[in-house]
Amino acid sequence: MAYYYSEPSHTFSEYLLVPGYSSSECIPANVSLKTPLVKFRKGQEEPALSLNIPMVSAVMQSVSNDTMAVALAREGGVSFIYGSQTIENQAEMVRKVKAYKAGFVVSDSNLVPENTLAEVLALKEKTGHSTMAVTEDGTAKGKLLGIVTSRDYRISRMSMDTKVADFMTPFEKLITAKVGMSLKECNNIIWDNKLNSLPIIDENQCLDSIVFRKDYESKKANQNELLDEKKRYVVGAGINTRDFAERVPALVEAGVDILCIDSSEGFSEWQKITIAWIREHYGDTVKVGAGNVVDEDGFRFLAECGADFVKVGIGGGSICITRETKGIGRGQATATIEVAKARDEYYKETGIYVPICSDGGIVHDYHMTLALAMGSDFIMLGRYFSRFDESPTNKVSINGQYMKEYWGEGSARARNWQRYDLGGDKKLSFEEGVDSYVPYAGSLKDNVGLSLAKVKSTMCNCGALTIPELQEKAKITLVSSVSIVEGGAHDVVLKDSTASRNQ
Repeated sequence: MAYYYSEPSHTFSEYLLVPGYSSSECIPANVSLKTPLVKFRKGQEEPALSLNIPMVSAVMQSVSNDTMAVALAREGGVSFIYGSQTIENQAEMVRKVKAYKAGFVVSDSNLVPENTLAEVLALKEKTGHSTMAVTEDGTAKGKLLGIVTSRDYRISRMSMDTKVADFMTPFEKLITAKVGMSLKECNNIIWDNKLNSLPIIDENQCLDSIVFRKDYESKKANQNELLDEKKRYVVGAGINTRDFAERVPALVEAGVDILCIDSSEGFSEWQKITIAWIREHYGDTVKVGAGNVVDEDGFRFLAECGADFVKVGIGGGSICITRETKGIGRGQATATIEVAKARDEYYKETGIYVPICSDGGIVHDYHMTLALAMGSDFIMLGRYFSRFDESPTNKVSINGQYMKEYWGEGSARARNWQRYDLGGDKKLSFEEGVDSYVPYAGSLKDNVGLSLAKVKSTMCNCGALTIPELQEKAKITLVSSVSIVEGGAHDVVLKDSTASRNQ
């Protein structure tokens, strides 16, 4: 006979936090959001990798590329670059992130002298970057011949077929720096010469990277940025259970810091096989998360397989239709609570603390705090990050409102069949995600700052200054449907009904 749960599963929207005692020390400035990313022996050692903010971006085509990875690492989180692309392309994205080296940017907007003004404008539209390197072969590492910026051309006075060679700033007029100079030395040159950018070249005049004035200024403003031991941004990448033997070595060689098995359902032998292969070939040096699961059994299985963290959630994402397509899943709050309990029991038995990641179900900013209070160590977000400038999708105007494209990995557009693979044919048999739009929200930095300000404020209301303290002190209550309605604006006529109250 089938097993029946006696209690219904719940979402985050069905819960509220009850305020606790707040001392005079409980102010947002004193709150630390640092949290472990990988398993460790709690009380005996520090985790090999930690996050400075409890946020990671989802393994999705419409969310996590190299641009997103850099932007999120600057704020203290980690992006998992999507795996539904060729191994070569994914590894190259990882390399681009690692090549930033805290201020040294590998050019992603490159031209040859024969390119036209029309091609310059098209490239600017594609990348969003106005500074473009002109190299002999049009690559980011080719011999530097000049630089094009928006100050070098005037659309109203120039023909679209004007060659780059005719309006670029040629190499002879450029101020450059040599490979090996420190970031401080480079920025002294920028300051002394009133530059906005400084090309870094090798002994053969080949472009290595570019240092931008704005990046140095932002670095000073980003005290939480997440760096490796070589002062490079930390970056993750998604893998699947089909081509891991080829993909993992390429990603490791590219410098990836952590991997994540991207699957709609992680309680499977396929994930066990994948983790075992990684452990056989790399030991514990390569960190890999696994999932997704929604109960104790699923967590236990992956923890015992050797997963460095476990993702929680099936069917709770805004573009996920797994529940209505296959009828499997669980309310995200209930799943998080049960898996967190299993994580704590596993720690008591083994001394090993395996972090859990709540993946899906975040609709409002306060859901983040609830997820953390219920036991999540960090949160994976897709829709949230897809709205920002840094996501890889197009910004379009729909009925006069700017939107960003957003699609699921199980949609016909992504065709990420490996994520839903149960063996058999190498194809997407049916859709488990949709193709959609989300309201454009601007820059990642501004929005993440606002969301985390809410999280910190709520933690102070609960009398907690750290995430573990929140998990210990939080008082959480189920609320009725009427209470949910009461919690928003009601019985009034809003002056501006279009203003966003959440995300």
